[in-house]
Amino acid sequence: MSSAVSTRTEGGILEVTLDRPKANAINLATSREMGEVFAAFRDDPALRVAIVKTAGERFFSAGWDLKAAADGDAVDGDYGQGGFAGLQELRDLNKPVIACVQGMAVGGGFELALSCDLIYATEESSFALPEIKAGTLADAATIKLPKRMPYHVAMDLLLTGRWMDAAEAARWGLVNEVLADGAALEARVWDIARLLDSGPPLVFATIKDVAREAEGAKFQDVMNSVTKRKLRTVDELYGSEDNLEGFKAFAEKRDPVWKGR
Repeated sequence: MSSAVSTRTEGGILEVTLDRPKANAINLATSREMGEVFAAFRDDPALRVAIVKTAGERFFSAGWDLKAAADGDAVDGDYGQGGFAGLQELRDLNKPVIACVQGMAVGGGFELALSCDLIYATEESSFALPEIKAGTLADAATIKLPKRMPYHVAMDLLLTGRWMDAAEAARWGLVNEVLADGAALEARVWDIARLLDSGPPLVFATIKDVAREAEGAKFQDVMNSVTKRKLRTVDELYGSEDNLEGFKAFAEKRDPVWKGR
């Protein structure tokens, strides 16, 4: 593991930290490394939830490394597994991922946060998509933002490149919670991660799979996929020990013991 990406684990929780001074910008090599980390997380049955954070207080991430681009990194180069930053195109990632945002999330840094399932941020954090000012497309954000907030607000951010503070992001539902400072942010994110680590992994996998399926499909088509067990995760859940364990624990008035099978 290079000094740019480090990891640590606690139980079923994987914490991934990006540390590339001064702005945690991501070049092709770093993107490929992040992709390897997140693919390994996806494929490791012992890991249940991931936290994505970055070093420093000023920048969560400045996104695409423009200096590396000037030195020859192609914008359509090999980003590795999962596409840019290893997350936004990673197939079958059916485990919760939490963004721990402190500082400015700019361009691809904003898109990295959007690739996570939950976003927590400090009061001083802010978000922007300045690609329009450089005459280029914020591709992933252009696809995702209009589905996650009011269309006209998304268009405002995409067309003007303006800044949005954490309070506004929370108002539109893009940020789950705004915390006072970095210490409070870390504590809250780890509380949530531990809560999810204790939860039913097969249900989490099914929620993410069904939600992805539903994004571009009609309601009844997705319902048919669920009720007829056409999705692998649904079929696995409905035939699992965990599916019965939840009912048994409720009937026996005890906490469930999730085995992930």
